Amino acid sequence: MKKDRRSEVGREAAASFERGKMRDQLMELIVGAGVKAIEGVLAESVTALCGARYGRRAAEEPRRWGRQPGELVLGGRKARIQRPRVRQAGKEVDIPAYWALQAADPLQERALEQMLVGVSTRQYRRSLEEFPGLETASTSKSAVSRRFVAATAERLEALTEKSLQGVDWAAVMLDGLRFGDHVILVALGIDAGGRKHLLGLREGSTENATVCKELLGDLVERGFPTDRHSLFVIDGAKALAKALREVFGARAVIQRCQVHKTRNVLDQLPKHKRAHAAKALSQAYRQADHDLARQQLHNLERALAKDHPGAAASLREGLEETLTVKRLALTGALERSLSTTNPIESTNSVIRRVSGRVKRCRNGEMALRWVAAGLIEAARGFKRLKGYRAMPTLVGALHALDRENPVTPMRKAS
Repeated sequence: MKKDRRSEVGREAAASFERGKMRDQLMELIVGAGVKAIEGVLAESVTALCGARYGRRAAEEPRRWGRQPGELVLGGRKARIQRPRVRQAGKEVDIPAYWALQAADPLQERALEQMLVGVSTRQYRRSLEEFPGLETASTSKSAVSRRFVAATAERLEALTEKSLQGVDWAAVMLDGLRFGDHVILVALGIDAGGRKHLLGLREGSTENATVCKELLGDLVERGFPTDRHSLFVIDGAKALAKALREVFGARAVIQRCQVHKTRNVLDQLPKHKRAHAAKALSQAYRQADHDLARQQLHNLERALAKDHPGAAASLREGLEETLTVKRLALTGALERSLSTTNPIESTNSVIRRVSGRVKRCRNGEMALRWVAAGLIEAARGFKRLKGYRAMPTLVGALHALDRENPVTPMRKAS
């Protein structure tokens, strides 16, 4: 029995060895074919410059000039090859195909993609397929880190300079995300069809009115409309509400997040009083009728005023703005989607996952780059806002406000 078991193990080991050997041979074949193909492309490019080999050429025309070591992008790393040389009138001539194949952009894209899916700079080399017999470079921690920095800087620039004109915007969600010692304010736009769009971000030490105003002013500079009403869903921060009124005035239709409001009120209460208050808040926010919901909230505020004035003051502050979606006659899934900042919170959760490996944030520029990388990853999974089929109701309500309170375009924020 033991002998049979040993024989079985031996056969499995031999089979595994053979599979590994076949795999290596296959990889060598693939790499060899790839290198041959690259050599063929380079040879054709040289022929286009110098004509057929051994043909007569005038002294002033480009001439073949041997070979020298070079590098090309292959499979997420740089592969070292022997590249042809061409000279003309004593000077080196660039070979178009070589410089096209040597482009660094594919490496930046590969490094960015690897970082977004959770591969660290130290593990980058291990994440690549091994190419037997091929000498490679640019897979070190520092090389990958440089490419990641370059790629995220490009994405950040593209995000913060993107034009916002030509889109029928209906709502904007604003929320702050803490990253090390920095707070990154993120803006998520929602168009009339319920589609989500990344609008911009701003860095500061806190979610203060100055940072909020700078972000909003940037949105206006890039084309966000100021000549009509728009819905702004915020987390409840006073600074955000203040900045919105300063930049957009009466055009800002503000909805305070009901989840944040509930949390802020409950934090002011002793534990044994929280369940009753949470139930009362939930019942009010579930009411379909705006006036009834407001009455229930005022009743709760008065009930708390004597024994818990802090909780009552928290509920009173911005109370009407927690019911804006009801005042706009939104119902069902769309009302629930726009009554809280949950849609942007889910985006922030992706940012936290992507940036979770950062142990030390060196500066605000680094914080912005990592948040931008997380936003890019989150945007890949964007779906329409829940309840998007009812978006015409929101658009119609905003247009009604435009007719009731006509406004002229504002000057761009300074």
